[in-house]
Amino acid sequence: MLHSDRSVTFQTQSENLPDTVRVLHVAERQQKERLDKYLTQFLPDLTRTRIQQLINDGFITVAGATVKPSHQISPGEEIVVRLAAPPPSELIPEAIPLRVVYEDQYLIVVDKPAGMVVHPACGHPSGTLANALLYHYETLSQMSGQGRPGIVHRLDKETSGLLVAARDDQTHAALSAQFKEKSTTREYVAVVWGHPQPDRGTISSFLARSSSDRRKIVVSPKPGKWAVTHYEVTEKFRHLSLLRLNLETGRTHQIRVHLSHHGHPVFGDPVYAGRKSKITGMNADDTRWLVGLLENFKRQALHARMLGFIHPMTKQPLHFESELPADMQELMTALRRN
Repeated sequence: MLHSDRSVTFQTQSENLPDTVRVLHVAERQQKERLDKYLTQFLPDLTRTRIQQLINDGFITVAGATVKPSHQISPGEEIVVRLAAPPPSELIPEAIPLRVVYEDQYLIVVDKPAGMVVHPACGHPSGTLANALLYHYETLSQMSGQGRPGIVHRLDKETSGLLVAARDDQTHAALSAQFKEKSTTREYVAVVWGHPQPDRGTISSFLARSSSDRRKIVVSPKPGKWAVTHYEVTEKFRHLSLLRLNLETGRTHQIRVHLSHHGHPVFGDPVYAGRKSKITGMNADDTRWLVGLLENFKRQALHARMLGFIHPMTKQPLHFESELPADMQELMTALRRN
């Protein structure tokens, strides 16, 4: 029985069966509310995205019928939730070295190198962080799905730096809640084109998938996913600047899109105008110097330098920092020398 001010009962199938059925009866005084949102309080180990998946796949029904996540619940309705034991993962563990910054029985913090994809996707079926985690750890959370064991949040393939993974679903749910509530601390450093004005500011906008190129994210005038990025210029160079960035939200490509939209794309970013397009109109000496830098730096100059959160089980604050990787250190040396 789950204790609540709402009339809710949980019933479980025979212990001999791998599936668990939970039956919820909506209280008579319950107001209209989206089904997926309503269920988050009764299924604390599942993210809202996971709940939506279960609804869409027919594992959650209302009054015996399949519905959409947006279904408005009504007093007296019976909601049946069927939770199946996760099938064996199809991911293959791979002996890929990991730089582990911290680990315990609940979570792992790794320093991801540039060039590593976080989980399998189109064009990247193996060699990912998820494959490596499966090799090094016997137990990982499954809340993000079978293709993403342990994965709580992501970094772009060519972005280096700190990332936390969960070893069980309870830890995963608690960490996801902190990211959603914006109580985590995430700081990035980036080399960008130009000199942003003012030296310190906030970029905020809706972000949406591009209608012309589904691989790209764009700033959208229409409601999409709200994104907030705080920046501070910490060092200025010839044609370039070093920025410290803090995120309130963690949207796909957020930093790269925001900075490019404001005319200061991340140096080396091939997707969001961060390569040779910014050299147009410069004198011969500057052009040669910048082309040389780009030839030696093959990715976007973006690094997740710091990560902080409250440990879900011990309730102790954790704080981790990562030094700039070798390629960014070399880039900084070249910029300061010039």
